[in-house]
This record gives sequence, C-alpha cells and structure tokens, in this order.
Amino acid sequence: MRVLIDIPDDDLAELDSLARQHGRSRAAEVREAIGQHLRHRSGTDWINRGAGFWRDRADIGDGVAYQRRLRAD
Repeated sequence: MRVLIDIPDDDLAELDSLARQHGRSRAAEVREAIGQHLRHRSGTDWINRGAGFWRDRADIGDGVAYQRRLRAD
C-alpha cells in the first residue's frame, strides 16, 4: 500500500543520507523505521536485541555466581 506523508526538509535530507549510507532506498528506510517503532511499542524488541548477549563470555560461568561475585566487590 502506498501512503502520502509530509516530512520536513531537514528530516528528509537526513533520511536520504541514511539511505545512501545503507545502500537502500528512502522507502526502505521508512519501512525499517516504522517496523522498529512498532516492535518497540510492543514491548518485546528488547528481548530480541539482548538475546545471546553474554553467549561468548566463557569467563562468566554460572550467571548467578557471577552476579554474587560482582555484588561482593
């Protein structure tokens, strides 16, 4: 579906710059921004962004023991 929207000139210039940096169209950037906004509003996007964050930290070991060590400092 196509939608007609008004975007301030300054924002449009930044959007075009971002699209060039990512090698995508202006429309693709707008779709991505809307998708991120809607995921953020759903309250679950932080789960996907944080999932596996500590995966490569072999030095931590057991998560609870790690927290206790930190709190003991």
